[in-house]
Amino acid sequence: MSAYSPSEKAHAHALKLLDKIPLIDGHNDLPWIIHTHPEARMDVAKYDIARKHPESDTDIPRLREGRVSAQWWAAFVPTLAEKPGRATLELLDIINQLSGTYLDVFLRATNSTDIARAKRLKKIASFMTVEGGVGLENSLGPLRAWYAAGMRLMTLCHNETLDWVDSATDIARHDGLTKFGDAVVLELNRLGIIVDLAHTAPSVMNRVLDISRAPVLFSHNNALALCDHPRNIPDSVLDRVRAKRSVIMATFVPDFISQAARDWARPLKDQYGKSSFLEDHSAAVAAHVKANGPQPRATIPELCNHIEYMVQKTGVDHIAIGSDFFGGTTPEGLEDVSKFPNLIAALVDRGWADAAIAKIASGNFIRLFRSVERTARALHKTEGARTGRIEDYDL
Repeated sequence: MSAYSPSEKAHAHALKLLDKIPLIDGHNDLPWIIHTHPEARMDVAKYDIARKHPESDTDIPRLREGRVSAQWWAAFVPTLAEKPGRATLELLDIINQLSGTYLDVFLRATNSTDIARAKRLKKIASFMTVEGGVGLENSLGPLRAWYAAGMRLMTLCHNETLDWVDSATDIARHDGLTKFGDAVVLELNRLGIIVDLAHTAPSVMNRVLDISRAPVLFSHNNALALCDHPRNIPDSVLDRVRAKRSVIMATFVPDFISQAARDWARPLKDQYGKSSFLEDHSAAVAAHVKANGPQPRATIPELCNHIEYMVQKTGVDHIAIGSDFFGGTTPEGLEDVSKFPNLIAALVDRGWADAAIAKIASGNFIRLFRSVERTARALHKTEGARTGRIEDYDL
């Protein structure tokens, strides 16, 4: 069976459309790649993203080729990092280095109007996010410091449950959020930081949908009904997205797209879908490939199925794109950041109207971002900052 590729007519149409409308990607882990690179050692200039990096998936030449208008960079810190607060600041610094080092390419962005401004200037709006609240070290104070540094989106947790929030891929300990977790969400609302529910357990999703005063985001998730990875969103949550005017960003992670890829990898994962961290994981993978053949590739048509399924559940005003490029495995046709037009072209081939594609590409996210900003302006008039540590909220 040959790999899918969009028609030439649809691809040309996609490029023409993306010249007119912004394309926003909600999640990319390049800062972590730079942070851990043995030679660059957190120095963006030494890593040199002005050249192509064939060993990975993200650099300036391919961002340009992919017509990316706004990139949300993740300051990802592993839950078990020895000094997570320091590591978070190092990652935020790397994101700021990107726009500082490549002034002709990136626009340091902190608000919704910067997306259109970057498009006009033929630059890429460079936004800062924090992926995982472990760097708070159970204190609310860092939220305001991160906001001052430019952070505008926070993913509450990563693959592990924290002292105040349950992860989708770990043991649930809190039935969702603790009181401190509630305070984190409400302070994010007050500051004007987008609350991101990627990686959270469904109980957290429901709790945040209950208490958040602003629409919330799922920055890199797909539909659980089409692929049973616990990181995907169940129908019971999808059914609530429209009422909250929230947005789900369909992601390119193969195990979240393809049930066949998910099933193939299951023996190499724990019960929650995470790598089992075997003593020699590479040897275990090699043995698995020898016994079962290579992992099935996820495809663009399968990803489009997720997008269309979620549109059926939520409406077309609530879906966007969050690639989660991080130098790992990718679907056929979406191998790196230059390939975003292939996804747009696939939607064209499926008969999507330009107006609907424009919503998926950027319109829905911009609407959510503006709503978060309006909510913050209103809350600043009536609420003071939430301060303190976890022990001040959770006995």
